Amino acid sequence: MLRNLLIRWIINAAALWVVDLLFDDIWFQSSEALLLAAILFGLLNTVIKPILIFFTLPLNILTLGLFTLVINAIILKLTDYWMDSFTINGFGVAILAALIISIVSVVLHSLLKEKRS
Repeated sequence: MLRNLLIRWIINAAALWVVDLLFDDIWFQSSEALLLAAILFGLLNTVIKPILIFFTLPLNILTLGLFTLVINAIILKLTDYWMDSFTINGFGVAILAALIISIVSVVLHSLLKEKRS
């Protein structure tokens, strides 16, 4: 269990690092801020995301799941809101970052799953 938690934290940190590299409107003050943002982002995904998905279920069904991208952007903006050392300038950038984070996370999860098998 602790190993899975650590792997998820590293994947979140790697995905956040990739969006930091790709977008000028996203930045971290330090490497420590990146690691703390990965922890907070993971906690928000665990606690708040299911609640948001539940309340937006009709809209999510209507958009065939694409509204989940908006929910992921909201989670990113909440991480930005609660951390002074992490900044995202604009909601549009947050949506693009959420897309990149999703792609990076899926790729890393699949690579790590194959190595464990």
